[in-house]
Amino acid sequence: MNRPAIEGVVETCLYVTDVARSRAFYADVFGFEAMGGDDRIAPLNVSQGQVLILFRREGTLKPVPLAGSFIPPHDGDGEQHFAFGIAADSFEDWKSYLEGLHIVIESVIDWPQGGRSLYFRDPDRLLVELITPGVWKNY
Repeated sequence: MNRPAIEGVVETCLYVTDVARSRAFYADVFGFEAMGGDDRIAPLNVSQGQVLILFRREGTLKPVPLAGSFIPPHDGDGEQHFAFGIAADSFEDWKSYLEGLHIVIESVIDWPQGGRSLYFRDPDRLLVELITPGVWKNY
């Protein structure tokens, strides 16, 4: 049997303590537009076909009925990590922009194989990385 194709990562989730606070952070820092939601969930438009979903920690420990079926339980905690891609020529602009917002930059890496990464924390101490092309062989 042939393996069907995957078209990419459409959603990724972060588990946060305060959905409204995190929604405001990601809207203010990145300009991500909210696509509905409530005090348990906030889906954000990252770019065409890409959604960042903020879930309140422990807010989905039971099945959530939806459309004649249900979303299975899920949750997470700890200092998780994820990365947003940025253009190489915008790296210093992002660094200056974040510093102007008084966001502490924890680390900057110039990768041996090419590309750069900039790391900082969101309000729940989740590790946010801004990454330029060249870090991975497929990016």
